[in-house]
Amino acid sequence: MITDNSKKLHQFLLVAGIVIVAFNLRPAITSVGPLIGIIRDDIGLSNWSAGILTSLPLIAFAIMSPAAPKLGNRYSNERTLLLGLILLFIGIAVRSISVFVLLFIGTLFVGLGIAICNVLLPSVIKEKFPKKVGLMTSVYSTSMGIFAASASGLSIPFAQGLNMGWQLALLIWATPAVLGIIVWIYLSRKEESPDAAEMRYVKLGGNQMWKSPLAWQVACFMGLQSFLFYVTISWLPEILHSNGLSMATSGWMLSFAQFIGLPASFMVPVVAGRLKSQRSIVLVMALLAFGGYCGLLLGNSFTVMVISTIMIGLTLSGTFALALAFLGMRARNARDAAILSGMAQSLGYTLAAAGPMFIGYLFDVTHEWTIPLITLIGVSFLVMIFGMGAGRDRFVLN
Repeated sequence: MITDNSKKLHQFLLVAGIVIVAFNLRPAITSVGPLIGIIRDDIGLSNWSAGILTSLPLIAFAIMSPAAPKLGNRYSNERTLLLGLILLFIGIAVRSISVFVLLFIGTLFVGLGIAICNVLLPSVIKEKFPKKVGLMTSVYSTSMGIFAASASGLSIPFAQGLNMGWQLALLIWATPAVLGIIVWIYLSRKEESPDAAEMRYVKLGGNQMWKSPLAWQVACFMGLQSFLFYVTISWLPEILHSNGLSMATSGWMLSFAQFIGLPASFMVPVVAGRLKSQRSIVLVMALLAFGGYCGLLLGNSFTVMVISTIMIGLTLSGTFALALAFLGMRARNARDAAILSGMAQSLGYTLAAAGPMFIGYLFDVTHEWTIPLITLIGVSFLVMIFGMGAGRDRFVLN
């Protein structure tokens, strides 16, 4: 017989488990940005191939995202999340070995592990907290942002300040994965409710989702805002360094951009959950994006760089949190949320994966950041267009 204390413990560990998974969703990627120049020079990569270190996880996201709902439906979300954390741990460990092939193989495993967790977390929230989707999305997106920002800011101090080298500076972010594995081993062994167990044998209707215009708008919104996010964490330090900042300061500016975005990461889903239409939020985020990237394009004084970084930080955190909220808000139930999440992240990260490589290629060709920044301004406009469509008060499957 389950006691009240047992229920409270399970509920506490469930919330803690969600937060710990969120801790793991970005550091393995955001820690690479400030170190990408060091890794490039150490191994002898070109700018576009160095961009693969950020793009490869996104390619893995695109490949794994459609499969994650099927795995969750067959084995339970809890067991599948545990699998994702194990793959992430293996990937971080292998990537930290200073061998060219292992660097990219480990990076691929990092992407596969994160993809599983990315897709299934909105479904878990929709299932376990159906009346608190906005609040729980705020909690986990903010948790994600805290560790993402910390990883960006600490990479250079770990690698150079503590003489750990880039290998150990990346390996240290396996620690949250170990903690998550411990918690989700417990959660995955708890008995499922009869309803949840029965749902696992219901065939997923994923094909219908691909026929929904609203689902496509959500997917494009997620993909394009992810394009901006991953380009920024990959190349913002290099852009700022080209404007006169040291690499250490540039790394902390990237960290600052993510920390300054934390209030938006928390507030946007909460506010979105109280509105029938989220178009006004999309418009505000778009204006911040235009201002931030135009600032980097037109001015290179320290003050302009700080203001631009603030605007970019707010829009990246806000649009990402809103995209996560859309996955739950545009779906009627947990199963639809998982399918929508899989579709949106598969299509979305296919777009995002091209970002760091494409922007790196533009820089290789032009030898300046003008054309890449103009490209980011254009992508910001597309984020606004698809966000206006995704922000309508409708469900993807009627």
